[in-house]
Amino acid sequence: MDRRSFLESLSAASIASIAAAVTLSEKADALEQAMGESLSRTVVEPFACDIGGDNSYGPMPFLMGTDPRLPKMPDRPTLIDFYKLRFAPAEHVLQSARLALNNGLNEKVVMACLLHDISVYGLVRTDHGYWCAQMIKPYVDEEVSWAIEKHQALRFFADESVNYAYPEAYIRFFGAEYKPEPYIEQAYREARNHKWYMTSRLITLNDLYSFEKGVKVDIDDFTDIVGRNFRQPAEGLGFDGSPVAHMWRSMIWPNNFL
Repeated sequence: MDRRSFLESLSAASIASIAAAVTLSEKADALEQAMGESLSRTVVEPFACDIGGDNSYGPMPFLMGTDPRLPKMPDRPTLIDFYKLRFAPAEHVLQSARLALNNGLNEKVVMACLLHDISVYGLVRTDHGYWCAQMIKPYVDEEVSWAIEKHQALRFFADESVNYAYPEAYIRFFGAEYKPEPYIEQAYREARNHKWYMTSRLITLNDLYSFEKGVKVDIDDFTDIVGRNFRQPAEGLGFDGSPVAHMWRSMIWPNNFL
């Protein structure tokens, strides 16, 4: 990726987000979000209860319920509905899952790749590995949620055994002297000797090369894999009384005043 061209393609909001990040880890998360946004800017995305993009309706300080700037969600929303109506455009995670599938990896890895950045698209960016893992934990195999949490740390550490090198983009943007925060280093050490280490490592491998412009992947291509690997609640995500239901409701109504 050409650094100058990439920077010129960023929106003012993305540049401000990167500049405002306090720690280098937060800057890395902001950069990853900006890379994903650069793929497509056709749909207004909810973002941690503070929407950007089209403000033609003016300020809505007391909005409750469906935001007219967003498509209405079904009464019992499925994971696929969130990809189409809240995560869109989710080209990066879709590309990542397709790459894992094309590489012949098992469905747990494909599912993990499909889910690994969804909090960035719909809820919150900072510590996105932890947020994503928590959001999906009631609905997926424990190995999938664990791998997604740990991928946040693993992306900062090379593994020559699978040809994963430290991303050159991190050197360009954060400097060769950058070292992750201690909690990231600790998470890496814990993951390195875990039985599911390689599942998480494979996320980073299929994450790094999934920012290709012009490559379109449809969430419907993964309907069967989602059906086999995601326990969709009958009540709909956000309404099943799970410990994380509020996270999904926050993405349905991201701008509720209360």
